[in-house]
Amino acid sequence: MEHEQLKGEMIACNFMNDKGINQGTSGVRVDSGLLNTPSGIPHAEVVPEDIAMMHIDATHHGHRKPSTEWRFHRDIIEKKPEVGTVIHLHSRFSTSLSMLRCEIPAMHYMIAATGSPTIPCVPYVTWGTPELAALAVEVETPAAQYWLALQAGVPLVLPGEETARGIERFKSYGQEQDPDHLPSCC
Repeated sequence: MEHEQLKGEMIACNFMNDKGINQGTSGVRVDSGLLNTPSGIPHAEVVPEDIAMMHIDATHHGHRKPSTEWRFHRDIIEKKPEVGTVIHLHSRFSTSLSMLRCEIPAMHYMIAATGSPTIPCVPYVTWGTPELAALAVEVETPAAQYWLALQAGVPLVLPGEETARGIERFKSYGQEQDPDHLPSCC
């Protein structure tokens, strides 16, 4: 896909802002690195020319600076060749719990997907830094579940052996690729 078409599709992500689940940015893999939305411009005002071309070495060109959270995008794209697009958001529930310094206990089996019996509250790290990119974990769903449950009382926590069983099961979770039966598009 041409860069200009990709830029247009990146801008089309405005629907997430309209739904109240995002105030963030996006990055899309291209042969020479990634396209990244600009820093400090409301997503609804971004035009294709504002999207920066970034290289894996963190150099960029274009008339706008890339998102200050470009490291999230670059690090994921660099380490996971199967990932084509990274969208980060400013999570309301995770952020709310972190402001209270709350760890998320194993109150739902999906906590096991993290490989840990809890999701700890990590210490504050300045935005836009390499340290924050290294601490980024997808935790918004269990954070929302925990936050909502706390509104009605104290949620039950799964027993340790159930959490351990879930962690073990998640080690082989998903579909294995059979090279003899790949989709025809590949």
